[in-house]
Amino acid sequence: MADWPAERLEAVADEQETPVYVIDLDRIRENLGRVQSAFPEADIHYAVKANSGSAVLETFATAGVGAECASAGEFERAVAAGFPTERILYTPVNPPQRDLDTVLEYETEPLAITVGALDTVRRLADRGFTGDVAIRIHPGTGAGHSDSVATGADRKFGIGIDRVEKAVELVTERGMTVVGVHAHAGSGILNPEDVSSHREVVETVAQVVNDLDQDVDFVDVGGGFGVPYRPEGDPLDLAALADSTRDALDSVSGTLRIEPGRYLVADAGLLLTRVNTVKPAGEELLAGVDAGMTDLLRPALYDAYHPVAPVGSMTDREKRSVSVVGPICESTDVLATNRRLPAPERGDLLAIGMTGAYGIEMASQYNSRPRPPVVAFEETTSREIRRREQLEDITAPETDR
Repeated sequence: MADWPAERLEAVADEQETPVYVIDLDRIRENLGRVQSAFPEADIHYAVKANSGSAVLETFATAGVGAECASAGEFERAVAAGFPTERILYTPVNPPQRDLDTVLEYETEPLAITVGALDTVRRLADRGFTGDVAIRIHPGTGAGHSDSVATGADRKFGIGIDRVEKAVELVTERGMTVVGVHAHAGSGILNPEDVSSHREVVETVAQVVNDLDQDVDFVDVGGGFGVPYRPEGDPLDLAALADSTRDALDSVSGTLRIEPGRYLVADAGLLLTRVNTVKPAGEELLAGVDAGMTDLLRPALYDAYHPVAPVGSMTDREKRSVSVVGPICESTDVLATNRRLPAPERGDLLAIGMTGAYGIEMASQYNSRPRPPVVAFEETTSREIRRREQLEDITAPETDR
């Protein structure tokens, strides 16, 4: 948080008003370089769902990495941002009919689709798809910062190990080609225990690949590389994770593919918000701000922690226990609880950190609140890359007006 230039943030808040997101494209490039150094042999595909803003996608496309897309919308945004279709892996979960139809319009180009159910194979065949397929397996174990994101243990994702052989047979029978095997341990892999769980998933993938009576072009172990949201947290030992992954796949041929998302963009984002109401609540103070769960959903959805810091010097103020609450008519509209902050005053500018991943992506228009703008930092320049919505943007789709 201390690395962000206060004067530039204050200028953004003054020009754009608040709430407003800021994303540092140079920080994204630094994070990508760190992953490339740890995994020099890997084919990196950015997980678009973490942040699908056009400027972010163009940063990755220019860097030459691929894209991993979970929906047709993400797929089309990746194409528009400059990713060649052969560098996009479409990884849907129970894809709606319109999603499949949209993506398959690109079948004249090289296209790879990850399937996590036998029914998806049949649905692709019914549409005449004869391209490349990666089999997503359900490894039965997962890792991550909570059970809600331990994807590898969730039966919603992937084909059971005992049905992989049948899936391969079905793919081949329907005229498609199996080019890869895919699995994802979960999100927020951070501590040694998570790394160990991730290795267990990768070892399961390796065993499945070795049991198949055919070679594959790639083995995709997903992403989920974590970042410490709390200031006292230790960063992920990326080198240890890379070594563990390589060791687990030592017996497997084919290119290693990884899909980092959060690791690349989380710490590159801030949400700026102003205090408009200060209210005592026992020994605590409530700082009512103009950002809420419609702007940043993760605290309400996951009970997620995000660091909060004042922008500008407030060293002359006594530190108090402060909870930061938003303007939404919901008890869950709490962005931070019991933080030691300078006693807030109306008009104070606060920065909520680690919001580059799943911040603006999960923003909603609940309570008829237009979504905030996004400003990009790049070297010494700042530019608006997403405008603030207006009420007309909310009501425009209504057909009975």
